[in-house]
Amino acid sequence: MNNTPEPLLTVRNVTMTFPSRRRRAAPVRAVDDISFEVAAGETLGLVGESGCGKSTTGRMIVRLLEPTTGAITYGGRDISHLGQRELRPLRRDLQMVFQDPHSSLNPRQTVARIISDPLLVQGSSAAEARKRATELMELVGLIPEHIDRYPHEFSGGQAQRIGIARALATGPRLVVADEPVSALDVSVQAQIVNLMQRLQRELSLAYLFIAHDLSVVKRACDRVAVMYLGRIVEIGRKEQVYAAPAHPYTRALLSAVPLPDPAAERTRERITLLGDPPSPAAPPPGCAFHPRCPKAQQICRTEAPLLRVTGPWEERQVACHFPEAA
Repeated sequence: MNNTPEPLLTVRNVTMTFPSRRRRAAPVRAVDDISFEVAAGETLGLVGESGCGKSTTGRMIVRLLEPTTGAITYGGRDISHLGQRELRPLRRDLQMVFQDPHSSLNPRQTVARIISDPLLVQGSSAAEARKRATELMELVGLIPEHIDRYPHEFSGGQAQRIGIARALATGPRLVVADEPVSALDVSVQAQIVNLMQRLQRELSLAYLFIAHDLSVVKRACDRVAVMYLGRIVEIGRKEQVYAAPAHPYTRALLSAVPLPDPAAERTRERITLLGDPPSPAAPPPGCAFHPRCPKAQQICRTEAPLLRVTGPWEERQVACHFPEAA
């Protein structure tokens, strides 16, 4: 008998294709047949270069975008193609924190209105929504008396705390955090990551943590999924991925992360990838990474590798014909 609890979120063979803005040009496949799961109370990090499809994946999960193919299942229910009326009650459980705190907050509204809006949409009274907004201000480390100020009166870190408070207003179970600290100073980044981890413990939250900074992901996440040109090329527990990266792309990303030890930084191997990522409108045949891969062979140019278990860990999967030995 299988006693493994059902995942909170399941993404299966999801693809997102956008029509090209140019006439007769090929459509852009931003996300290409990805699959992963997020358990209740877990943080899954989604990492990769700009343009690899991370943010598009996050927007599909909270249904700001409708996937072209595949299935997104939340709490055992397929939400891939629900209409707006069916999505409204579901949005209590699925919320998003955006990358740029100031551009994601309405400059014409007070903080009270910004945090209260999700509750008002869900049917709360104005008095109830304001009371909840005040509680959330305190929960995220802001002064409740500042609730009637406007976003421009707050620093970047404070504005991101407001964005987090807004995401928590409806009591979600899953929060998609799209580059939540990349626009902030390094010292402020640590504060926001600490805040998110505390809130996760107190509120039993699950996160999909989208980022390109692997040092932040290592601190914030339980598992890591690495994306390249719309596909997941490696996924596993962070200890496995960071200690023994199996995909050449993962190894290259990790080699670019600065080390705190100057001696180790000077002597370690740096992997430099040649060329630029291919266009998602015209991906190369076979493995999408083969034009930049130092290990590419003929099979890589003709046959796309599938995610499969690699090494001694059952949780770690790699899409590579010649993965590194653990």
